[in-house]
Amino acid sequence: MIYTVTLNPAMDYFVALDSMNKGGVNRAAHDHKAPGGKGINVSRVLKRIGHPSTALGFIGGFTGEYIKANVEADGVHTSFIEISGDTRINIKLKADMETEVNGVSPAIAANDVAALEEQLTQLKPNDVVVFAGSVPPSLETNVYAKWSKLLKDRGVSVFIDTSGKPLEEAVAAQPDFIKPNQHELAEFAGEAIDSLEAAVPHAKALVAKGIGHVFVTFAGDGALLATEQSILLATTPKGTVKNSVGAGDSVVAGFIGATAEGMSLPEAFRFAVASGSATAFSTGFAERTTIEALMDEVAVTIYREG
Repeated sequence: MIYTVTLNPAMDYFVALDSMNKGGVNRAAHDHKAPGGKGINVSRVLKRIGHPSTALGFIGGFTGEYIKANVEADGVHTSFIEISGDTRINIKLKADMETEVNGVSPAIAANDVAALEEQLTQLKPNDVVVFAGSVPPSLETNVYAKWSKLLKDRGVSVFIDTSGKPLEEAVAAQPDFIKPNQHELAEFAGEAIDSLEAAVPHAKALVAKGIGHVFVTFAGDGALLATEQSILLATTPKGTVKNSVGAGDSVVAGFIGATAEGMSLPEAFRFAVASGSATAFSTGFAERTTIEALMDEVAVTIYREG
């Protein structure tokens, strides 16, 4: 089984304006709402490519009910822990430029954390769990590291997609997979990284720390996948970006799905990169037919120093 964990979900409220009148009244040209949260996004894309999963995490209030109802309507099984506070609302404004206002995360009580941890103890060897997204301020930043060690000791494959202190601390738990983007890797490394080649030594250093797969995305400039055996580089398909939300999460879902289907590492890499592009070029999440059509545009090469 595949499980995704979203500790800090949100109801995303997208508002499009013809122009922004700062300090005055603005009327939306159109708007829509959607469940938000990186782990939730991974589950929704997994469903689209033919792999069921169970979405775990914390939800609360009317916004939490909205998320649960919409995720389940998408065909994803959920087992969320219901908390006393309301799940946050993130506002995404698109006018002359894009502006985001992320809501305040609800407090997570100790008994809620214990309930989720109890769910995790039920996972079995060869299960896959994805910890994705930010950690709410009310939780310790080492929570992913703590749970990663617990699950790896049980034979569960652990995928992590986060940044900052939670990523830094999770690395010490030696997860099977991490997916920093160019900027997150640069933050982790403490220096600018302006190309795939510049990312190679940093990815190799992470593999040397015991990370099974280090997958670094560079948006339209390609991707890198480092393992103990090899370093692969990939180009990304060309197209018009319509939607940046969930593209990175689609990469994670694509890699998990491709690996579950027994694809070779280069083919799984191609499928994952195409998955991210398929979402970026769509108004919603990637569909399998679109992913497969884009795979031919992804060129994978082996990195050779010098």
